[in-house]
Amino acid sequence: MKLNELRDNPGATHRAKRVGRGPGSGTGKMGGRGIKGQKSRSGVAIKGYEGGQMPIYQRLPKRGFSKPNRKSFAVVNLSKIQEFIDNGKLDAANINEETLVSSGVVRRKLDGVRLLAKGELTAKATITVTGASKGAVEAVEKAGGSVTLPAVAAE
Repeated sequence: MKLNELRDNPGATHRAKRVGRGPGSGTGKMGGRGIKGQKSRSGVAIKGYEGGQMPIYQRLPKRGFSKPNRKSFAVVNLSKIQEFIDNGKLDAANINEETLVSSGVVRRKLDGVRLLAKGELTAKATITVTGASKGAVEAVEKAGGSVTLPAVAAE
């Protein structure tokens, strides 16, 4: 299949109904709006109005909380690191946040890089990152490498 062969399923799209175009169209004269009244006029927005009482969206309590100073980490999986080592884009002897960014494993560090255990690592790698899951640390040590975390972010 090519891009120029793409099309919708038959019957998936309909022509827009042209309203107010004469009696033969079926929606002429009043254009399907009925006779008189506020809703037959243009510029009406009364869907959320509840006749003067406090609207439901204001009566219900707000829920949840967004931490204003939360940290956002760039996430790296073991499979991605192994792939870059295999392709020769990353040196297994010294992997830190700067080398991960410069080799293109992650786009930017954000508040640091966090190592996750998805995939498998076979190379003996020395990794220095801001954070790592327990599974990721175990997987790296099982392959004969080591993970160094800063003293503050150590789990």
